[in-house]
Amino acid sequence: MRPTNLGISLIVPAVALAGIVFYASLPPSLAQQGGVSDSLSNVKQAQQGQAPPQPIPQFSHKIHAGDNHIPCLYCHIGADKSPVARVPAVSTCMGCHKLVGTDKPGVILLTQYWTRQQAIPWVKVNDVPDHVRFTHERHVQAGIACQTCHGEIQTEDHVKLAHTLNMGFCVTCHKARLNDPVHATSLDCATCHK
Repeated sequence: MRPTNLGISLIVPAVALAGIVFYASLPPSLAQQGGVSDSLSNVKQAQQGQAPPQPIPQFSHKIHAGDNHIPCLYCHIGADKSPVARVPAVSTCMGCHKLVGTDKPGVILLTQYWTRQQAIPWVKVNDVPDHVRFTHERHVQAGIACQTCHGEIQTEDHVKLAHTLNMGFCVTCHKARLNDPVHATSLDCATCHK
């Protein structure tokens, strides 16, 4: 006997709902440790604690964001107004480095990209699977500090993946903010899934 369209249309949402209820019922410690693996958590992403090699190995968030207190949004323009936190254009870097540190090896490499009018091919450290609808804007506007997901990046010479950005990590944070009087979150699947 073939399943009917009605039968399939009832089974699919029931299975999806069961999965969400399962994730939502996990204790925060288990969800945060990735107790339930995300089948796509390793796709296009560094492993937790890893700092992939970058095209300008001397670049340091510790010097820029830490020692010099340059705000994240100065370089990652648009993170408060768009879904993505873009890497800065070479012209943003050269705004300072036409004058500052011109004899340093990293700045010499930067200047070579500038001279060739070529974007720096930075290696992405933080990523979410393609089926996830994540927007930096919503999180920045809610006052979520960059360090919540990216770790204490202002102390790092080489950026490493601070947290495995899987469903367990996100759900733990969303559950903690469900009753926030100003920026309440949601556990509705459609909030994060395409």
